[in-house]
Amino acid sequence: MSGKNQSKLPKWFNGELYPKGDTVKNPFSGEICELNAEELSMYDFLIGSQMCFDMGMTDEKIIDEHNKGLRWFSKNNIKAYMILLD
Repeated sequence: MSGKNQSKLPKWFNGELYPKGDTVKNPFSGEICELNAEELSMYDFLIGSQMCFDMGMTDEKIIDEHNKGLRWFSKNNIKAYMILLD
């Protein structure tokens, strides 16, 4: 379920904005969450930046935007944040 504090994506966000949300499953716990379009867009951005880190990319901009994205997600849907990203 989407958080009550839903807001538009931040100005710095340059990822793809999806036209609709979807269900996302935590690959470790199996728990699922319904995300709205903005949350799904940010979630995929965060997963993509994590993949960059896993490949050894440590660009300051990617790290900064990843951290900003985590803060945005936790403010907009804390329940989904705790299930999918914490």
